Amino acid sequence: MAKSNQKGSTKKRKRLSKRGRTILNVFLSIFLVVFLTGCVVSGYVLVNVLSVVNGDVVINLEEKKSSQNQTSIVYAYDSAGKEVEIARLHGEENRIWVDYKDIPDNMKNAAIALEDRRFKSHHGVDWIRVGGVIAKPANLGQGASSLTQQLIKNLTGDKDVTFVRKYNEILYALNLEKHYSKEIILEAYLNTLYLGSGCYGVQTAAETYFGKDVWDLNLAECAAIISITKAPYAYNPLFNPDKNRTRQLYCLKMMLDEGFINQQEYNEAANYEMVFTNSENYVPTAKDLEKQEAAKKSEEKDSEFQSFYIDYVIDTVISDLKASQGLTDSQAVDQIYYGGLKIYAAVDLDIQKELETVYENRITFKEEKDTKENPAAQSAMTIMDYQGRVMGIIGQAGPKAGKRCLNRAVRSFRQPGSSIKPLSAYAPAVEKNLLTWSTKTVDEALFYNGKRWPRNVNGSYGSGSEVTTVYAIQQSLNTVAARVVNDKVTIPTSLEYLTEKFHLSKVDKKKDAALAPLATGAMTNGVSTLEMAAAYAAFGNGGKYYKPYCYYKVTNSAGTETILEPDHSAEQVISPGTADVMCEMLKTVSTSSYYGKNNGSNIKKFPIMCKTGTTDDQYDRWFAGGTPYYVSAVWYGYDIAKKMDFSVNPAGRIFIEVFDRIHKGLEKKDFPKSGDAVEKVYCRNSGLLAGTHCSSTATGWFKKDSLPGVCSSCTAASASSQSGNGGGFWDFIFGRREQPTTQPPAAENPDDPGGDQGGNVPTQEPATEAPTTAAPGFWDTIFG
Repeated sequence: MAKSNQKGSTKKRKRLSKRGRTILNVFLSIFLVVFLTGCVVSGYVLVNVLSVVNGDVVINLEEKKSSQNQTSIVYAYDSAGKEVEIARLHGEENRIWVDYKDIPDNMKNAAIALEDRRFKSHHGVDWIRVGGVIAKPANLGQGASSLTQQLIKNLTGDKDVTFVRKYNEILYALNLEKHYSKEIILEAYLNTLYLGSGCYGVQTAAETYFGKDVWDLNLAECAAIISITKAPYAYNPLFNPDKNRTRQLYCLKMMLDEGFINQQEYNEAANYEMVFTNSENYVPTAKDLEKQEAAKKSEEKDSEFQSFYIDYVIDTVISDLKASQGLTDSQAVDQIYYGGLKIYAAVDLDIQKELETVYENRITFKEEKDTKENPAAQSAMTIMDYQGRVMGIIGQAGPKAGKRCLNRAVRSFRQPGSSIKPLSAYAPAVEKNLLTWSTKTVDEALFYNGKRWPRNVNGSYGSGSEVTTVYAIQQSLNTVAARVVNDKVTIPTSLEYLTEKFHLSKVDKKKDAALAPLATGAMTNGVSTLEMAAAYAAFGNGGKYYKPYCYYKVTNSAGTETILEPDHSAEQVISPGTADVMCEMLKTVSTSSYYGKNNGSNIKKFPIMCKTGTTDDQYDRWFAGGTPYYVSAVWYGYDIAKKMDFSVNPAGRIFIEVFDRIHKGLEKKDFPKSGDAVEKVYCRNSGLLAGTHCSSTATGWFKKDSLPGVCSSCTAASASSQSGNGGGFWDFIFGRREQPTTQPPAAENPDDPGGDQGGNVPTQEPATEAPTTAAPGFWDTIFG
């Protein structure tokens, strides 16, 4: 029995031993799998770490710098030629990038002392601080990151508090320090960190909190700015100066401990009275005021908006970026608001200011209520020099409605009425030697589409008498303009001049290929004040067309690369002689009715070449013209066409008001002459150059290569009968056709330019825009 028990015990031990071996094998297998898996994972991680850390650059700081959301700045030049900032354009991030050399050492050292005191010695990661996070995971979001790691977070925008993000951040930091110096990394960090109040980077923070450039900050101010980083709102010195002060002192203490400053520097900084931009004792410098004013105008979205000129610059740069760089609309907009561009505007600040004063206060405008149901009349005006520079522009009467709102000077196209005639009829005719100053054309309607057309402004179909070209322009005779286009210039040539020469972009080559659009301005789409001003400039600059420009250049944020630069080349669209003749004829148009009691003392010193325009029922009123200094176009009307009833053209009154203001203090001068046109005496009866026996004469301007013949129809007998004050007996009884005399010839005396001391005043003042001439007398009917 004992033997039997012994055998049973042996079998039991064998079963236990076998089971133990099985369990051991399982544990050994699991351990082996875990070990091998760990080795594989570790190997993968190690390979990944080495490949990332030692591989190609993961984050290209040069590319990031150029792609960072940076504030674009618009500059202009004041009357002294000094560059001034007039606007800042940015989206949510207001950032001005500054180079490492321009950042004060105190700012750099404050950042290192407060945020990463081992920055200069580690290789991207402060392993001591990381060890603290590993030992206590609750510290994961409590500031274990080095400056390099913080830079990566700023650049990637990844702010998740996870081990995966921290792991990638560490690898990227190690990689970054393999490829870039500490200086480049610190520069990027100080230009990308958020510092409250919409400020990204130390430059915009310096301007916002101290009204200074970053390079002008002292030690105490640098410490105050870096102290914001921990909590941008809680430590914002404008809102929470006490909290900012506490952390500023801590920052200074850290700088002292790290040896960046000595005890004396610490004491001076700690005792320095902090003066922020909202402090009562803050006294800004002139430079500070310029920056603050620009920033204020940019930020006051609800109460004040950037000028129409800045709107025009933005729209033009967007268009030019799309055209030159193949960008989409959204990409071009991003460049404007996030690209850190420097835009140098061509605006004349004084002219723009006067424009805004007149228009915002509706000076000379008809007094009327302005409601949503019954909006008041609107207007737009463009002022240019004679080489394409847009000096000033405005697209609304009354307070501006918003940023980049409707700019009627550029985007509203309205029928021009008679202001189109010099461009479509008279300039082409003079250019092609089809008309001269004194050429006679019958003032009588055509038979057009089976009926008489057009009527003159007085409702008649013309006087039936022959009138000179200059008289037709003075009186704005629709009948003569229609005959010039129909009988001389032809419709195709008239269209060519409007589209190819004068570059009116909205002319419809099919629908506007008719007499009504070309002779009286009843165009399908209309014109803008910008395009009309550019076209009329050719009459005052020797016949050249310059494409309007509103900026001199656009550069990158550093100013080292010119991205855009407008073409200032001239296109000779009419000959210099034609331009001189057209200018002189337009100078005879009267402007005397546009002067008020309290204006005109400045502008009356200068000759004005001009033409007015009125559409049916006075839906649109125009004034286009200029002085020897500036050329302009003014539109006046309602956004939704509405009949107006003015005895005096309101567009002309606006022109005189604005031009009187902007000509204050300017030296007297006349329009330049090319030498290709000469002043001659002509016979008012025949329209030819005056002969020996012509007694009824006047002076006019003629192209040298297109002089009329000499009159031989006036005999000695007729001259004798026409001598005296009013002609002979029969002329007295039956009446004699006679054109009003034009302005006197240009005086040689520089104090009397053009002989005009009171605006353009022909000897016969027209009662309305286009009265008919006197009916022909008996002998004129019989003998011509």
